[in-house]
Amino acid sequence: MTSVLITGANKGLGHETARRFGELGWKVFLGSRDEGRGRVAAQKLAVDGADVVAVPLDVSSEESVASAVRLVREDTDQLDVLINNAATSGGGVNPVDATAEDIQAVYDTNVYGPVRVTHAFLPLLQAADNPRVVMVTGPGGSIAYVTDPGQPVSKMFELAYTSSKAALNMITVRYAQALPALKFNAAIPGEIANGRFPATDMSRHMGELTVTEGSDPIIELATLAPDGPTGTFRDRLGPIAW
Repeated sequence: MTSVLITGANKGLGHETARRFGELGWKVFLGSRDEGRGRVAAQKLAVDGADVVAVPLDVSSEESVASAVRLVREDTDQLDVLINNAATSGGGVNPVDATAEDIQAVYDTNVYGPVRVTHAFLPLLQAADNPRVVMVTGPGGSIAYVTDPGQPVSKMFELAYTSSKAALNMITVRYAQALPALKFNAAIPGEIANGRFPATDMSRHMGELTVTEGSDPIIELATLAPDGPTGTFRDRLGPIAW
């Protein structure tokens, strides 16, 4: 049975991604920082027939990540897919006002979090036949997008979130180069060309896409065949500029 671990999967895109994998018959490890919410989210999927295990997982905690590895190992000796989805917006602090502490708080989840989780689960991934890692990033992580004066984000004066996603993009590429036996790809849940993104807590529920539509590129990259690409950056419509 194909297995997948999804961080931040108790709601929004992460939960919808878990639901879709459950429908495909995958073993779903549903990561959630809040243990109670994760349990409730997993129970909802199980009612619909999903093979799902709630995994308490705070990506900003080394202890929590280590505990999650032990829990997953109780069910499997390999992990086919890891989806680093958990993220925080950081509250949109203006660069003029942003402190190192503001940046560090966001990076601890959006940058160091995926590194913590990837590093910890790497042995399980390397034991799989066709391991895949999907980094869920955002349009603000694209320097080409942010520097386009025609895009609203170019006038969104924010420092922590956008720079953290740009860092995550580079991390994705460097992992892909260093570990060619694994596939590392970055997914934007939306359509940059059309300025359309899913309605989630991150977008303050103002997006035009459903969470199902938003999860499309995540599903695509998570189900790549053995000859699929690595080190790529795409949204729902296809490859996009870094």
